[in-house]
Amino acid sequence: MSQPATRSDYPENIDAAVLKIAGVVVLGAIMSILDITVVNVALPTFQDEFGSADGPIAYSHVAWTVTAYTLALATVIPLTGWAADRFGTKRLYMSAIFLFTAGSALCATASSIDMLIGFRVLQGLGGGMLMPLGMTIMTQAAGPRRMGRLMAILGVPMLLGPILGPILGGWLIQVASWHWIFLINVPLGATALVYAWFALAPDTAHRSESLDFLGLALMSPGLALFLFGVSSLPAEGGDFTAPRVWISVLAGVLLMAAFVWHSFRPAHPLLDLRLFSDRNLTISIITMFLFAAAFFGGLLLVPTYFQQIRGESTLHAGLLVAPQGLGAMVTMPIAGRLVDKIPVGRIVPFGIGLIVVGMFGLTQITATTPYPVLIAMLVVMGFGMGGTMMPLFTTALRTLSGPQVARGSTLLNISQQIASSCGVATMSVILTNQLNNSPIIPGTQGVPGVGDGLRETQAAILSNTRPDSLARLHLDPASIGRGLVDAATAFSHTYWVAWALVCLTLVPALMLPRRREKKPVLQSDGVPPATVN
Repeated sequence: MSQPATRSDYPENIDAAVLKIAGVVVLGAIMSILDITVVNVALPTFQDEFGSADGPIAYSHVAWTVTAYTLALATVIPLTGWAADRFGTKRLYMSAIFLFTAGSALCATASSIDMLIGFRVLQGLGGGMLMPLGMTIMTQAAGPRRMGRLMAILGVPMLLGPILGPILGGWLIQVASWHWIFLINVPLGATALVYAWFALAPDTAHRSESLDFLGLALMSPGLALFLFGVSSLPAEGGDFTAPRVWISVLAGVLLMAAFVWHSFRPAHPLLDLRLFSDRNLTISIITMFLFAAAFFGGLLLVPTYFQQIRGESTLHAGLLVAPQGLGAMVTMPIAGRLVDKIPVGRIVPFGIGLIVVGMFGLTQITATTPYPVLIAMLVVMGFGMGGTMMPLFTTALRTLSGPQVARGSTLLNISQQIASSCGVATMSVILTNQLNNSPIIPGTQGVPGVGDGLRETQAAILSNTRPDSLARLHLDPASIGRGLVDAATAFSHTYWVAWALVCLTLVPALMLPRRREKKPVLQSDGVPPATVN
């Protein structure tokens, strides 16, 4: 890679050269983030497109289109620093864009839900490198003294993903088809490739540290098996003793335990768990893990509620979710500026407190909750998210120096992705189990095309998403009405779990530094870190 500049080489102001490079990073980040939020609004569509009344697909199954993507992100993050040294930052960044774009095109060709999940893994392998590589590129270009101001500038356009994702996804599904939520990435990826070719300076590869292949072989399959076992619970009727559940969970736990034991042995492990001896980093990662699991797991359910319970179109569901991103857009730049002046221990608990308030509102949702109330709760949650994410990332790395900065950044990024995967899997399983507790409508057991019978919650959801499919059954409206109430209750009960996790997050958040931290994010020689891993 090109040699980073020394401290004296960085001007004080954000100049045009840095903004040009920032454009490349923002475009790559938007592609990666946009793809998560676009798919969130499409989950009910996947249930309809790939399933049928006779062979319905559980919500926990289609949620793997999100879980598989975030798992792939988590898998590739530890490899990014090694690969950047081995192949060069610019070449690796462009390769990541190409892989992400190719994966997007393949997702659009999927003919089954399992094929789509597989292609999402490929897409995530490319998307997972975009964020850490982007942070590396920006650190080298801006220098440590300008990173706080630069992140405040970058924070706003990067939030366009969560805002525009649901709207764009809903609009594309409504006017075209679900295939276009992936095909839209093809022109974006082509543009990003051309932009990166001209905007990023050439770099050179050099000898890098050895890669911990054993650690990689233990961590990724272990986490995937654990989450697969958990997500299999609805299909097994919530029975933990089913072989598909307990064997997968046990194998996953054993592999992850072996990974932890192994990580303290090599000189350069995949994840440097020795860094947990740093109290600041440990508390930040615990806070980030709990926050991400609760927030992103709960976020997944919002567009589904609007479509399945309120009967909204995909476009309207996307528009109704967007206020949350707008709320985060307001507070994230403010938090970026305050983090250099106020200890994060006085910022993050306030942000999480706002999420507690907003999430509590969602625990009270019914089938008739007024939209202004729902939107207000989402905006409050957005305010809290904007005041939580960036301060946590900043404080986690401030007490580290030298190569520890890169390794600490890897731990923080991967913990966020793993927590998101766990949160999505857990919330989708809880929701599916709650929906399956509804009674079967008498007389539907032997109807062709309905399988073993139609539950009241299924009938209510179908009445809002595919009413034509119920016309031939002549169901009692009272059954559909009861099912709608039960389905809304299933969402509120799931949000109680998310709310409890957010409340639990306050415990480590209150242990964050409440005094000014002395060390900036620098290497021991005053040079910004060369990699994010």
